[in-house]
Amino acid sequence: QVQLVESGGGLVEPGGSLRLSCAASGSIGAIDFMAWYRQAPGKQRELVATITSSGSTNYVDFVKGRFTISRDSAKNTVYLQMNSLKPEDTAVYYCNGHIRAPRWGHYWGQGTQVTVSS
Repeated sequence: QVQLVESGGGLVEPGGSLRLSCAASGSIGAIDFMAWYRQAPGKQRELVATITSSGSTNYVDFVKGRFTISRDSAKNTVYLQMNSLKPEDTAVYYCNGHIRAPRWGHYWGQGTQVTVSS
């Protein structure tokens, strides 16, 4: 069984920063790409950023230049550094991983709340 556990969310003022972490644990054989998604109240879950096993990254337009995704493969952990936060970034942020355990599958974390407000 694989578990993804997010942490690092909280309340921050506009213009502030937060760093989210997502740690994968369990019977992990390999991790392919990992991603961060978010879901705001009343809206569908949307992709924020992805990172491959080789470290290639992709971002959606509304976070480019503000968010940075990274990973520590030795720790099976992915991070999301969020800078210049805006009220519209308020959402529950979810980690997703494509993991072999022992078969390949997509796994989700439970989410961490990020609230940007003055």
